[in-house]
Amino acid sequence: MNALDQFRDAIMADGLTPPDHIEPGRFLKFPGHQKSASNKAAWCILFDDLRGGMFGDYSTGMEGTWQASNSNPYTTAERDSNRQRIKTMQAQREADESARLTGEAEKAAIRWRAAAAPGAHPYLVRKGIQPHGIRQDGAALLIPLRDTAGKLHSLQTITPDGGKRFKGRMRGCYFPLGVKPPKVCLVIAEGFATGASIHEATGLPVAVAFNAGNLGPVAAALHKAYPALVLVLAADDDHLTPGNPGIAAARQAALAVGGFVVVPQFPKGRPPKATDFHDLAALAGLGAVRACFAEIEEVTTC
Repeated sequence: MNALDQFRDAIMADGLTPPDHIEPGRFLKFPGHQKSASNKAAWCILFDDLRGGMFGDYSTGMEGTWQASNSNPYTTAERDSNRQRIKTMQAQREADESARLTGEAEKAAIRWRAAAAPGAHPYLVRKGIQPHGIRQDGAALLIPLRDTAGKLHSLQTITPDGGKRFKGRMRGCYFPLGVKPPKVCLVIAEGFATGASIHEATGLPVAVAFNAGNLGPVAAALHKAYPALVLVLAADDDHLTPGNPGIAAARQAALAVGGFVVVPQFPKGRPPKATDFHDLAALAGLGAVRACFAEIEEVTTC
């Protein structure tokens, strides 16, 4: 296997799809973990000598390095040269990413101000949930992503068929449902429909983190801002996915902040694709969701 194929395999091993054409020495951007063609959050560079390279994804913070398996180890001088090259590239990437995120935040603020309260949007109707302060622009629902200071960084858009996209910063940002800031405890969930179902079932305040990878950053940010707050991680039970990333991420986040984990308890006959608290609400009603949080409410006095 040649160096280019090895480099491609290393990129794919981390869940990314490399660009069709990789030119050695050229910094390339391509769709990241969100997969949409317009999402250019992923990047890679194959060094000119074809013996090493780097790759990553801005949207998740993932970075990886690669060295050809059939190449001789780099000399001290070559390692120092590559370290300097990487340091220079990282500084440029950080500057580029900072500028991109600033621009996306500005565009998000303009779009959010121009949007209106949603009507009978097909996604909300299909999910059977209330809008909880989100807005609508054309056919798309807009859900703001804010930091603990309340600054708007990005928007999640949801189309009538349920398609979801992000363009700005996600890490550590969330959408709150309920009291801001809560007095005693706060539930952190992945998706908007899941968070809405939990809030509607229990009355508990919820922070929507948008995906499993952001549960930890959101929990850390909230714990830093409100250290006395009890954090409850509402896990998605990805029972058909190896390693169950929903539960694994929730447990890791809870462990880091001294929080609790709640997992949806499905009745017999659970459909294979039923994984989260919204799915539980759709199958067994809001009472079933409320029952999952009953013990946590007693322990935490939520």
